[in-house]
Amino acid sequence: MAGNYFGVLVSDPWLQNQFTQVELRSLKSHFLTMRRETGSLTLGDLPSRMSKLKNVGENLTEDERAAFLHDSYQNLGDEVDFELFLRVYLNIQAHATSRMGKGAKNSSAFLKSPTSTLLHTISESEKASYVGHINNYLGEDSFLKKFLPIDPSTNDLFEVAKDGVLICKLINVAVPGTIDERAINTKTVLNPWERNENHTLCLNSAKAIGCTVVNIGTQDFIEGRRHLVLGVISQIIKIQLLADLDLKKTPQLVELVGDNQDVEELMGLPPEKILLRWMNFHLKKTEYKKTVTNFSSDVKDAEAYAYLLNVLAPEHSNPSTLVVRDALKRATLVLEHADRMGCKRYLTAKDILEGSPNLNLAFVAHIFQHRNGLSTPEKLVSFLEISPDEAQVTREESAFRFWINSLGVATYINNVFEDVRNGWVLLEALDKVSPGIVNWKVANKPPIKMPFKKVENCNQVVKIGKQLKFSLVNIAGNDIVQGNKKLILAYLWQLMRFNMLQLLKYLRSYSHGKEFTDSDILDWANTKVKSTGSQTCMKSFKDKSLSDGIFFLELLSAVQPRVVNWRLVTKGQTDEEKQMNATYIISIARKIGCSIFLLPEDIIEVNQKMMLTLTASIMYWFFKQPIEDQRSCGSSDSDIGNQLETSSTSTTYDTESESSTD
Repeated sequence: MAGNYFGVLVSDPWLQNQFTQVELRSLKSHFLTMRRETGSLTLGDLPSRMSKLKNVGENLTEDERAAFLHDSYQNLGDEVDFELFLRVYLNIQAHATSRMGKGAKNSSAFLKSPTSTLLHTISESEKASYVGHINNYLGEDSFLKKFLPIDPSTNDLFEVAKDGVLICKLINVAVPGTIDERAINTKTVLNPWERNENHTLCLNSAKAIGCTVVNIGTQDFIEGRRHLVLGVISQIIKIQLLADLDLKKTPQLVELVGDNQDVEELMGLPPEKILLRWMNFHLKKTEYKKTVTNFSSDVKDAEAYAYLLNVLAPEHSNPSTLVVRDALKRATLVLEHADRMGCKRYLTAKDILEGSPNLNLAFVAHIFQHRNGLSTPEKLVSFLEISPDEAQVTREESAFRFWINSLGVATYINNVFEDVRNGWVLLEALDKVSPGIVNWKVANKPPIKMPFKKVENCNQVVKIGKQLKFSLVNIAGNDIVQGNKKLILAYLWQLMRFNMLQLLKYLRSYSHGKEFTDSDILDWANTKVKSTGSQTCMKSFKDKSLSDGIFFLELLSAVQPRVVNWRLVTKGQTDEEKQMNATYIISIARKIGCSIFLLPEDIIEVNQKMMLTLTASIMYWFFKQPIEDQRSCGSSDSDIGNQLETSSTSTTYDTESESSTD
């Protein structure tokens, strides 16, 4: 149960079932902050103190909250404990929902904020659509075929998802190769430990492909919390359907723009925006005069769909589609047209009329995958070819993008080099990594039209970086505004590294208050591997011998002996063997609980930055385990303490930053 995190503080089973684990942690933090400000907390204090709480603060004024509490509780002087606080929170939420008149038509709102507690309902249409997708893409899977097809009219989806295998496999459909399927536990009956490993692997892998899973834990999957499970499935399917909306995968998209400058702009757009631009590009060839700006209200009458499909597949058109006046009939004819094209529906005519944004997006994305109607000559897209150095920059951009999104910042990043240029999302990331360090009073919130306002934000970003002792020689805020890729990557690397070292530092029972350094992490890893009797050693984070993956497999085995199946490990001599080992390393690291954002190529090519992040993540995971578990892996408290005390302390923070960003 989620409430177990707080023990007897949340003893009521009903309350435990209303929140996820992370939601309870967040609310507990808010509660303690409120009570600490005055030393006590009464019902009468809550209207003013709850303004910062999501949904409650946004949807009701302080006076409205006060009036509701006055009508609901007899004595506003009663002191509030955590359980009463939770009940008041839920009651005010319900009141806010009824005041806003929100009903079933907004039941897909959780997909925009998949961790919201405002609505715990699910859309049956969306569930049926996603079940159909799963049946289609995973129906022949050797393990899952005994559970498929799933009946969309039942809740069997959530039962099948409880062992974690289905969502792991779905991630690999969306982004092939993300999970090494040798790391998935696929017995017919899994014990609780194995089931938890699968869910841990699933959630860490979902983060690594761009899903937002900030407030979701493994227990939510095990308990089958439907709104959260469906929210993750929705995001994974969305990533799959939008995968081709990328100039590298579909260079013909260059036809949508005029010159090279416009191409740069196109590359910085999120996939949904590119899909809208593609749709409007074709609609301009028709008599349709409107511009489609969303996948909800702008397509509810199905008229835009009718014109779009007539352009893409005129051979399947029905003349009645453009002349029929009834929107429901038009939507039905549109779907029949799509069927003749061989496109999967993803939605019903009723879903179109109701303006379901998720299902309409899925429908249009599938049409694009099936027939995009673009035919740009190869000579016009040759400039999109990238060099090996540019390929590494692209990989690092992806790693930093997914890492920042995993922090739970309010602004979702689609392209690092474009989205950080106004400075706002970097300030959000800094505030997550070092709470309170940002001066929000002088920050400029998007949309920002005046260039100097962007420079002001980025100047604060650089100033904070210097406070945190980043190496920022000759870097100014304007460099970020101008989109200097090299400097942006250098800054983000130091921010990620700072975050890792801070996480390790917080484990003071091991660090004894000592600052962690790269040398500490290197020495710890070598000591752990040596403790198993192995002679393998990592000389530095750019040691080329790491490319075979053996050292990291031995390190993972040292911290969790049962996690590595050595029968699956290769010698790492050929490129293929190195690839197999690298993929396996990433999956089993995520399986035990490491949140990492590297690719197999980073291990094979020994990317120094990613080698450090991988090692530090394993170290952090190990230090979080109960002492008895660490001892079973051959470490005592004194071993850890002595190791850290004797590590080299001569390297300064700035020097490490410079060497780490070579």
